[in-house]
Amino acid sequence: MFTMGADLSGDSWDTKRLKEENKTFQKIEKSEHQLVFTKEKRRGKTVTLVGRFFISNKEKKELLKLLKTKLGCGGSIKDEWIELQGDIKHKVIDILKPLGWRFKS
Repeated sequence: MFTMGADLSGDSWDTKRLKEENKTFQKIEKSEHQLVFTKEKRRGKTVTLVGRFFISNKEKKELLKLLKTKLGCGGSIKDEWIELQGDIKHKVIDILKPLGWRFKS
């Protein structure tokens, strides 16, 4: 028998993204993090990457919002990394250190 297209029989065709509670990650306290910085050039502009954050997505979004507000720049979240526009490593350290975050030297 000739068939064409996808087989949609059964319940295995559900394509919803995994919810946060289904993802497996180990949540770590602020004081146990060892955040590192990376700089990249994208389309001629500098992007600062701060990470790896092992916290919930809600906490990452709140932290990103705080940084974007205080620094007056754009940014986004990619996996465990926060991406911020510009070369602002020292400003990020000045904001996060009083909040209890630690950095790798």
